[in-house]
Amino acid sequence: MACARFRRTKSLPTWTAGNPDLRRQIALRYMTSGVLLPMDELVITNGAMEALNLCLQSVTRPGDLVAIESPAFYACLQVLERLELRAVEIPVQPREGIDLAVLADSLERLPIRACWFMSSLQNPLGASMSEANKEALYALLQRHQVPLIEDDVYAELYYGKQPPRPVKSHDREGLVMHCGSFSKSLAPGYRVGWVAGGRFAESISRLKLMTTLSPSVPAQAAIADYLQHGGYDRHLRRLRHTLEMQQSAMLASAARHFPQQTRVTRPAGGYFLWFEFPEQVDSLQLFRLALAQGISLAPGPIFSASRRFGHCARLNHGHPWTAQSEEAMAVLGRILRTLGPAQRGS
Repeated sequence: MACARFRRTKSLPTWTAGNPDLRRQIALRYMTSGVLLPMDELVITNGAMEALNLCLQSVTRPGDLVAIESPAFYACLQVLERLELRAVEIPVQPREGIDLAVLADSLERLPIRACWFMSSLQNPLGASMSEANKEALYALLQRHQVPLIEDDVYAELYYGKQPPRPVKSHDREGLVMHCGSFSKSLAPGYRVGWVAGGRFAESISRLKLMTTLSPSVPAQAAIADYLQHGGYDRHLRRLRHTLEMQQSAMLASAARHFPQQTRVTRPAGGYFLWFEFPEQVDSLQLFRLALAQGISLAPGPIFSASRRFGHCARLNHGHPWTAQSEEAMAVLGRILRTLGPAQRGS
């Protein structure tokens, strides 16, 4: 079990750090992932997006370089643009996660100030790094003293028997700011997230004090009670099983309806699938044609600062699988067949 060796921050004000009972319950959950975390390191936030924003602001200034994934969660690109930060795109492999060789080269050549990565169940690929690669990632960042903002909002949605351990579990110097949320696994409307800020916890708390001050007090108390009495774990067991069944249904439907050359990821958790269509398919055009039929998908270019992945798309299987879902996949298949041949002949 990891035990941090960096100097602790002084106690954070309760009204900024969040409900003590909720922070205690979150700290207990970290123990199952191999992280011995003091409550003083935890700051409750208005969802994970506030946590991620606060982390970035605590370690960067406008104009700085930030290493991000490619493809990346599209809100990440929006945050960097708002804070006037510059993206350095690091490729993500569907099975391996972050390309550590490319990251190592980028850290040697460029003055990267921070990294923002999802080490498990990455959005949109669903990739999860191996334990060995997570350890190697931390060693690399430690050598360069570059902080990691670890976006781990899907951590509880794993399908296997054991939760994936975060990079935070290897942290000995407080270099990792680990961000989580109840929005993806419990209730989006509560907007309750958190950050285990490591050596940056005090700075994050100060920034929060100057912005939103505190998330909903009743929501924090309700979630703390739910966790304490075991309701959350029972809910998660049902949710994981449901999402795994719905993933299987979407994969089977895609095999029936999509072009034979289509490739698709098979994540070990979460509720997204990443599809790579034949190169002739323009996913932005696919998006527009599908939307006209009442079908929503996320086209590949929105996940890249350089507008890559033009023939890729992310589909969501987080809703109950119904006959309507099957028909939507069939409609997408028909649209895909019209796009491919037309563009090959142009």
